[in-house]
Amino acid sequence: MKSAADREREEDGMRHRKCRGKKRIRMTAAAMIFLLLLGGCGKQFEVDDTGGETSSDEDLIVVGVSQLGSESMWRTANTTSIEETFTRENGYLLVFDNARQKQENQIKAIRSFISQQVDYIVFSPIEESGWDVVLEEARDAGIPVIVMDRGLKVEDESLYVTRVGSDFRAEGENAGLWLEDYLEEQGRSDEEINIVVLQGTNGATSTIGRTEGFEEIAARHDNWNILEQTGADYTTTKAREEMRRIVKQYDDIDVLVSQNDDMTFGALDVFEENGITTGVDGDVIVISFDAVKSALERVQTGDINVDIECNPEQGPAVESVIRMLENGGTIERDYYVYEKIFTQENVGHYINDRSY
Repeated sequence: MKSAADREREEDGMRHRKCRGKKRIRMTAAAMIFLLLLGGCGKQFEVDDTGGETSSDEDLIVVGVSQLGSESMWRTANTTSIEETFTRENGYLLVFDNARQKQENQIKAIRSFISQQVDYIVFSPIEESGWDVVLEEARDAGIPVIVMDRGLKVEDESLYVTRVGSDFRAEGENAGLWLEDYLEEQGRSDEEINIVVLQGTNGATSTIGRTEGFEEIAARHDNWNILEQTGADYTTTKAREEMRRIVKQYDDIDVLVSQNDDMTFGALDVFEENGITTGVDGDVIVISFDAVKSALERVQTGDINVDIECNPEQGPAVESVIRMLENGGTIERDYYVYEKIFTQENVGHYINDRSY
């Protein structure tokens, strides 16, 4: 038997879902503008010449999106994908917030979405943990939550509907498997191979997954020595700072594994400053992640050996989930976007069509 609290939550959720397009209010122009700013129930209004209102866009689905930041070209492309998907022409009203790399900002944004009674909440979590309380508030308000890009850890997985994004562990494994094959092709399978890893944001799902995936493959090779794994926050500036220290500390680096392209650019700058060549004909094998167009250009010229794609164009996949929810469909626990591996041999087939 359901408790009174459970019945109350269900009733609140049903009231929320019925809210859109039902309420009609006469108001002054000032009151109308205030309601628009709040975004209540996703309803838009037009004021007629007599000071009354006529409703329009009553069927728009209101989606609140909390983006973790704008730390990289990948993140910018991810945001663009969301903005181009959730348009009025496609039947949506997008309420967007940039958390600027602070978890407290994301929690504040999610609570704002709840108070505005959006229809869906989508967010890319900065860190995996620390979300239970605010997601319980969203569930109590009857608002489905979709996790985008990264993952999270909660005690009750029913607090979010699904996750749409990349398989980060598989990306890390693919980097290790590529290195296995490449060293074999080069006749270096039995050599001592010294590896440096530039990691992303501490605690981020992408950092954890790529690290674990690569480590799993590296553990199969006693001759692969990971000299150091250090965080560089997915930024070019931090990567330069860390790599300047690393090249002074280690004089025999065979492989750089850089967990995103922005950090790779910073590392390449430092290698060049120190007269260290990289890539296909260089001293250091460079493995990068994300595969933004400017990085693929460096793959094409041979400065980067391989780039493991992390597809930022996740807006259409998120919309597909919302459409399924709107139609009462069955939702899977995870949806992974399609991703490729780029080398000098195949990159020319894709680079001209790259949108980010």
